Amino acid sequence: MPEAKLHHVKVETFDVAAHTNVDPKGFVRKVEVYRVERWGLYMARPADHPQFGYLESWLLPELGLRASIFHFRPGFERDQDRYVDIGEFWREGDVWHSRDHYLDLVVRTGRDTAVEDVDELLAAAAAGLLDPGTAERAVQRALRAVDGIATHGHDLDAWLAALAMPISWR
Repeated sequence: MPEAKLHHVKVETFDVAAHTNVDPKGFVRKVEVYRVERWGLYMARPADHPQFGYLESWLLPELGLRASIFHFRPGFERDQDRYVDIGEFWREGDVWHSRDHYLDLVVRTGRDTAVEDVDELLAAAAAGLLDPGTAERAVQRALRAVDGIATHGHDLDAWLAALAMPISWR
């Protein structure tokens, strides 16, 4: 297995009032839709990424999850329905924040849920980029999510609905 590429924790901000998202590279992105629910924040925006042209995400602070749909460009499609980042998500007034904790889940609805980037989490923890307690919380959140998604037929949306956190996409 190749050695994990070490990188700092990715942080983002989501300014609902300004309709902007500051991505992990510091670029300010215009957001088309924000929707605030008691359980989280929905965001939908265009993306100028070479592989995908549109991004939808739900920040779910109570679960420590960010669920996303990437609308891939032709020729860059991936066999995934939902992509889930594990991290810390919180709100300060109209501004929401995220700190990614390296672990990701790839959900193929009705088929399986895979945990990815365990090597990145371990490398970050070993390098002191995440303290041991934060790394442990990331693993616990990922395991809870995999269990919940699998219990609901590998359907992220069904699991969240069962938790009284119904989500919808464009």
